[in-house]
Amino acid sequence: MKLFIASDLHGSALYCRKMLEAFDREGADRLILLGDLLYHGPRNSLPEEYDPRQTAEMLNRRKERILCIRGNCDAEVDQMMLGFPLLSNFALIHQDGVSAYLVHGHDYGPEKLPSMASGDILLFGHTHVPAWDKRNGVLCLNPGSVSIPKAGSSRGYMLWEGRAFLWKTLEGETWHTLVLS
Repeated sequence: MKLFIASDLHGSALYCRKMLEAFDREGADRLILLGDLLYHGPRNSLPEEYDPRQTAEMLNRRKERILCIRGNCDAEVDQMMLGFPLLSNFALIHQDGVSAYLVHGHDYGPEKLPSMASGDILLFGHTHVPAWDKRNGVLCLNPGSVSIPKAGSSRGYMLWEGRAFLWKTLEGETWHTLVLS
């Protein structure tokens, strides 16, 4: 199964549209969203083409293929706009013999890991910076941000297929690859 993993849209209709175009282009089976979908939050500037309603409408057209967890900027009022569950603080998925714990990153993240086994994967967003690091035997992976990248990173996403992870720009350029042994 091919998973398309993204985070931190922050209500940008422009970059949500580009993300969904990339999702279609990649032919992924599922869209995994690691939180902060509609609201920009008080610490961030407004992203380009800020339109939470249009962002929600675009995502709702794909609701049957979305698995989403709650970010620190997501609220119950956002859930009223979305046709898929948004309010779970975490999820657990298994693929090709690997367990991955999905969080946004504001409560749990690389600095404060949830209870996980060595060899598990933590998928998180929140920082807006792509990452691939190992902490206490746990592989911590961040796709970066779709709309408000930080630390000089590009707007992008991550693909997970089999035992391979690819970080890509919204235009589809692969710039980092990680293959599990």
